Amino acid sequence: QVQLVESGGGLVQAGGSLRLSCVASGRSLSTYVMGWFRQAPGKEREFVAGISAGSISISYADSVKGRFIVLRNNAKNTVYLQISSLEPEDTGGYYCATKQLRDWYGVERADKYDSWGQGTQVTVSA
Repeated sequence: QVQLVESGGGLVQAGGSLRLSCVASGRSLSTYVMGWFRQAPGKEREFVAGISAGSISISYADSVKGRFIVLRNNAKNTVYLQISSLEPEDTGGYYCATKQLRDWYGVERADKYDSWGQGTQVTVSA
């Protein structure tokens, strides 16, 4: 069982940047594929980024590619999401999660993940 806590969200103007953190406890993240998802009010949760246990495989949603960077530091049991060139469309709750199976298949599917943080809110004003 893994407990995940996201932090780093806030209110920023368009074009700004934030660094979101996801700190795990209860179990090491060193063997887990990790994902970041976001959810805007009234919309379904959508995939943002995924990163393999050793950072060899990384994937981004087309909407954030080139603007967001996912990183991990397994020694600190932490996964990061650097979000830059922010747009109002990036507004939402951002969640990290551990994938159920230790493989890459379905990394973009929320139903492939089993442990979720409480989320951190990102609000981007025009």
